[in-house]
Order: sequence, then C-alpha cells, then structure tokens
Amino acid sequence: MDKKQQISVWYVLLAVMVLVSMQNYLGGHTQTLAYSDFKTLLSAGKLEDLTVSDVDVRGTVRTDGLSSLLPPEKLDALQRTGEGSHAFVTIRVEDDKLTEALEAAGVTYAGRRENRWLGSILSTVIWVAVFFGIWTFAMRRMNTQGGMMSVGKSKAKVYVETDTQVTFNDVAGVDEAKEELQEVVNFLKDPQQYGRLGARIPKGILLVGPPGTGKTLFARAVAGEAGVPFFSISGSEFVEMFVGVGAARVRDLFDQARKKAPAIIFIDELDALGRARGIQGMGGGHDEKEQTLNQLLVEMDGFDPSQGLVLVAATNRPEILDPALLRAGRFDRQVLVDRPDKIGRAAILRVHIKKVELVPDLDVDAIAALTPGFTGADLANLVNEAALLATRRGADAVSLDDFTRAIERIVAGLEKKNRLLNPKEREVVAYHEMGHALVAMSLPGVDPVHKISIIPRGIGALGYTIQRPIEDRFLMTLEELDNKMAVLLGGRAAEHLVFEQLSTGASDDLAKATDIARSMVMRYGMDESLGPVVYQESNPLFLDQQGIAPRIREVSNETAEKIDQAVRSQVQSAFDVARAILDAHRDILERGAKLLLAQETLTEPELATLQQALPIAATQRTAPGESS
Repeated sequence: MDKKQQISVWYVLLAVMVLVSMQNYLGGHTQTLAYSDFKTLLSAGKLEDLTVSDVDVRGTVRTDGLSSLLPPEKLDALQRTGEGSHAFVTIRVEDDKLTEALEAAGVTYAGRRENRWLGSILSTVIWVAVFFGIWTFAMRRMNTQGGMMSVGKSKAKVYVETDTQVTFNDVAGVDEAKEELQEVVNFLKDPQQYGRLGARIPKGILLVGPPGTGKTLFARAVAGEAGVPFFSISGSEFVEMFVGVGAARVRDLFDQARKKAPAIIFIDELDALGRARGIQGMGGGHDEKEQTLNQLLVEMDGFDPSQGLVLVAATNRPEILDPALLRAGRFDRQVLVDRPDKIGRAAILRVHIKKVELVPDLDVDAIAALTPGFTGADLANLVNEAALLATRRGADAVSLDDFTRAIERIVAGLEKKNRLLNPKEREVVAYHEMGHALVAMSLPGVDPVHKISIIPRGIGALGYTIQRPIEDRFLMTLEELDNKMAVLLGGRAAEHLVFEQLSTGASDDLAKATDIARSMVMRYGMDESLGPVVYQESNPLFLDQQGIAPRIREVSNETAEKIDQAVRSQVQSAFDVARAILDAHRDILERGAKLLLAQETLTEPELATLQQALPIAATQRTAPGESS
C-alpha cells in the first residue's frame, strides 16, 4: 500500500470515529425505558410532552420523586445528568388501551408519522455506496499490483536520471566495454552531431558475460550518463499464464518508451524471453513464449533509433538465443563484459573500498593478485566480508590480513574449529598439504604458495593450500599443465610415501587432475600416440558451464580405449613426478609437516625458509608405462 492509500484509509477511519462519537453524543441525552416502566411513570403522572408513533413513544420524564417507582440502577441512569427532567424513548408494543391510559393520565400527547420510504432508500444507497467503494479500492489495488485488469501492462520500472544515480565512475575493470557504451551516451546526448556523417546508433546492444560482471550496472550507468528515462524489466516478467499477455506487455513497453524518448529499454536475463524457437518442447508456433518473442522481433524492426530509443539487453547464455534476435538490424552489437584481469580487479576494489575504513598502507594490488577469476560482484562481497571480519575483531580499520581471511572464507569456506580430528587424521592432513606445497615450490612456472593450513573449512575440506598467481594467464604450455597435475597429486604422493597407504582425502585432487589430463588428450592434442586430433567437441556454452550440455563422444571403440590409456598415463606420470620430488626431499617434508602440526597454519615467510633448501627441479616427463 502506497502513502496516498494509507492517508485515505486514515481519513475514512477518522470520519467513522467522528460519526460514532456524534451519534453517542446526540443519543446520550435520551434514555431508553422499558415499556413496563413507561406505563408505571405514566400512571404516576411523571411524563409530559409525549409524541406517539406506530414504532415508539418519546417524551420527557420528571426525575424528582422517582425513588419509589423505579429500581436504583434505572433511577441512577435517569438522574445522572443532574437535571430536573430527562428525555426518554420507549419501543411501542401492541397495546389497545394506550390511548385510554394517556387520557387518564392527563398528559399532552401528539402523533408522529414515520417516513419509512426515505429510510429504506437511504439504507439501500448507503450499502450500495459501501459495496462500490470496497470494489473500487480492491480493483485499484489489483491494478497497482499487476492484477487482472493490468495483465497486459508492462511491469517495467522507470528510472529517471535522479533515480539511477549511477555513472561510468561507478563502473571499473572493463574499459573496453565502457568505450563501446560511451557511443550510446554520446548519441543520446546529441543525436544530430553524432550522426552528421550518416552513421546511426545500433538499435540493440547485447551485454554478454558471466554472472556478476556488472552487466546491469553498465546499463544503468548509460542511463545515468545520458540523463534519459531508463525502463528496466526482466525477461521472465513478460510471460504469464494467460495467452497473449507477454506480447501485449512488449507492445506496452515500447509504447511507453516512445512517449518518453529519448530513453533506454533494458531487458535483463534476455534468455528467459529470447530462447531459440523450436527447442522449448511441445507447443510449436502457438507457444506463449514464442508469441512474446515474435512481438519483440516486430517491435525491434518497427522503431527508429534516430528517435533516441535504444534497447539494451543482458544475458549469460547467448548461445541459446534465437538467431533472429542476433541478426544485423536488431541486436547490432554484442559487448563482452568479461571477468576483470588483475588491473581491472584493482580498479574495481578501489571503487568499493571508498565506503570502508582502511589502514593507511593497504596494498590494493596485492589483494587483486589474490583474487584471480573474481567478478565485480565477488569483489564487492569480498570488501564487505573483510569489513565484517575487521568489525568482529574490534579493529578501527580494515587491513590486508582481513582481506586475506575473507578470501579464504569465500574460496575455501568457513573455518570449522570445532571439528576435531584425531591425531592420526591430523598427521595425514599435515603431510598431504605439505606435499602440495613442496611440489609447488620445487617445480618451475607454478604459482607460488601463499598459505597452507590444516584447519578444516567448509563442508568437507580438512585442510587447504592457497597459491597466489603472479600474473593473469590465458595460455598454458604442456610443461605447465604437467606441473599443475603434479602439484594436485602432491598430497596423494606424500601420503603414499610416508604412510605407504592411500586415503579418501585426495578425491577432489584426482578429479581435477583427471579433467586436465582428459583435456590434454582429447581437446589440446598433447598426446604423441593419438596425435594432434580433437576427439571431444568443445563445450558450446559461452560460460563453459560443466554438466549442462552433454559431451558427445564420436570415436571408435579402439580410439576410446587409447584415449583412456593416454589419460591414465598422463595422471600416472604426474604422480610419479610428485613422488620423486618428495622422496628426494623427505627431510624437508618431515620438517614442514611437524611445523604445520604445531602451528596449524604456515604463511609465505615461514614457507620461504623451507623453500631455501629446495633447488628448482626440472620437469621430466616419463614415457607411458615408465616411472621416474
């Protein structure tokens, strides 16, 4: 209920209270008498100025000398005002001798005709008015909340420049996308100057990128920079249970935007509306979603961008959009809003830390280096988590240690200090994590180890090893992939070396190493026996979401057997490299594991003392079936 409706309801309640008070006040001076008491007072000569109707008898009763005629409670009610006389009313009953009693008492009386038809009409009108008022109020409420009478109306939220309050200064980390959208701002501000050479602004701009990279923020920043109305709606809000509602809402949205042009229409989660036709199951061309999509295509063909109307949409599933949406003349331009690199993450962090109290010497670049793969939303959450941790420990400012602990909480999960491990399990976890660290410190081209711990975190992590990338990497060589697998299998190799048995703690490491080996064999052509051939279709999904699209394995049984052997050989070779490194530096492994058992956590300075005794080993690949 909005503010105006709340005020009107209070006015109605106040009016009702005033009417009730007036009724009580006006009726408070008239005492209702029982008919038997009326007959008693009439016989005693205490009544005067009577008016008789076929419904009641009204008049005045003298209050003196009534103690012997009425009970004390009725007498008190009549004498409460302190006056000598008091008005009364009594309901008339069937009494044929009433006139004789009035004549015998010698009182003055008169008749009164009841105007019943006026009362009946008023009572009927009042009830009709009350019903009509309730119905009008209910229908207005339904319309304002998207009810039956507004199913064909657009649910887009309209923001003006003062409501948006977002500019390009609030967007950082993706400068290329910002430059693309700056053209839209320039056109909306001055369309004549921008189109002086005959160029036209793109009709539609599709923002594509993983979740949390700031696509919606970009669209709002364009509206804030241009100072034009901003129509924001989600793709799922177009479709309802009624056939034709989605198409009607599309028409209404574009009609509203044309009236306020220049304006920006922003459709978030476009894949909910623009999914490719023919892949949505049964329904065919009569499907409600297809009708809505068809109407959107018609509207995009029907508006002139020179009027200052720009359509911006966002999705993280562009591969499932209908090709008709992506053709030239509709969504002319696709802008990639990708995960930021190290420089971009630092810029995003500087935007979010403006509202946080920080220590003077905080190194933002160091935080950015610890967060590879983080999106803008992840970084905003990181700053908030770090501020909460600093507040919890009673600090006056947020330090780098707070950010480090916040990263560990986001990546590895919450510390489970109450999850007590028995001494044997703690020892196995300590050697496991130290195995990861020593192999990483021994191989070239591996991200340096930032921290290792045997404090359980999250759901099933009994310990963790965090590596800090030196720089953002977009390509990896065969040697680097081998080294990465060796680091993953370092924990399992340490358990096998020290305890001569294996545990379930390396299940996640094995899964990751197997995925790397399978990609090396089937996608990257890095196995000599199978040659430079791709045996697996690359995942067609834009965001490389595993488990959504099935992998089609179009190979013969003989080739499939060779692929399995090659994958097994790659993983075994990496395991042998890790075990050879740990066997050669067994004393350092023992020393590091005992130190980790004593302190539970080792950081970079403490690991540096162990690394000084480790010469960087060259990676030696072994042939299939051999061991190093």
